[in-house]
Amino acid sequence: MSTDLGPTERTRERERARSRRGKNRGRFLVWLVRLLVAAVVFAAGLAVGRALESGSGGGDTNTTVRTLEVTTLTPQQTVTVTVSNP
Repeated sequence: MSTDLGPTERTRERERARSRRGKNRGRFLVWLVRLLVAAVVFAAGLAVGRALESGSGGGDTNTTVRTLEVTTLTPQQTVTVTVSNP
């Protein structure tokens, strides 16, 4: 029994192999781009966090304490209006 492939079978096998390699490269590039985007977003988050921390250090903290006095409200005068239907 011979395992020798004819010219058309070899061509088909080569095309299939190229197709598989192309798909694998494409998947690799997609994951590489995703990883790079995640790294850039992470670095930007760190930069914003540090900027927010260091930006608020310029002024002193000023705390004001106030005591509110409780007052009673006097009720307003109530008026009753009666309307008759004709």
